Amino acid sequence: MNTQAKISIVVPFLNEEENLPELYRRLSAVFSGRSETAEFLFVDDGSTDGSFQWLEKTQLNDPRVRILQLSRNFGHQIAITAGMDYAEADAVVIIDADLQDPPEVIADLIAKWREGFEVVYAVRRSREGETWLKKFLASSFYRIFHQMAKVNVPMDAGDFRLVDRKVIDALKEVRELHRFMRGLTCWVGFRQCAVEYDRAARHAGETKYPVWKSLKLAWDGITSFSGKPLQWMMNLGLLVALVSALLAFRIIWMKLSGNGELVSGWASLSVLVLFLGGVQLIALGLLGQCISRIFDESKKRPLYIVRNSGVNA
Repeated sequence: MNTQAKISIVVPFLNEEENLPELYRRLSAVFSGRSETAEFLFVDDGSTDGSFQWLEKTQLNDPRVRILQLSRNFGHQIAITAGMDYAEADAVVIIDADLQDPPEVIADLIAKWREGFEVVYAVRRSREGETWLKKFLASSFYRIFHQMAKVNVPMDAGDFRLVDRKVIDALKEVRELHRFMRGLTCWVGFRQCAVEYDRAARHAGETKYPVWKSLKLAWDGITSFSGKPLQWMMNLGLLVALVSALLAFRIIWMKLSGNGELVSGWASLSVLVLFLGGVQLIALGLLGQCISRIFDESKKRPLYIVRNSGVNA
């Protein structure tokens, strides 16, 4: 492998003015004295603070810094996609700007890449600075996804990873709108391995991924790679239909046998009707979500719109 390889560090961010200077300092330290050429590609996903202005000033003194400014906030997964599309390197490392993923781990990712692996994902050994609820939901999601999905996404691995140019070129062919990038990088295949690390607490500022956004990402991941929710609703519908048929036979038998207790049991009948109505609404909701996604994909809109690219060009 070429010792003079170029590594592109893709940093999707939204309003991270407090974290960008420290991230830039630590990234510069990681590549100080290394044989690889570095490119720092910052993807501004619609920031409204001074992040872009700080990057413009930094770029004047460091040609390694590139800025890709999107026209509005398109979402974290789309920002990652944009950075990978515009990266000009032999390998790309995706890392968030909050410094929860230590930039120093990049050296370990590159080492595995030089061994011949084309996807090197970072697996969280521990997670500091996160609530018990978020840790529980994250742990539960990976285990549920592992049981449901058609791709093998590693347990406790986020978007922090290195991908080879061959993988980037393959991912450029995948243009679905509702994206789950850590699933897609596993879906395309190639040689993959893991590097363990300890996740730190956020360096400064507030998280851009509250619980509701994490739940939405989990939903996107499951529905993008698994049809089991719809299968489960069908199975539940069959079970309810079977129970209803048994109850119908019971009522017919009681009528034919002259049993006078048919008037009683209205409470259980009401519960059954409400339960059946709830099942139908859930099933309709799942079908509505699938139809909505089909509608979104059929529009063929671009995944993102760039306001400013290659400012230093």
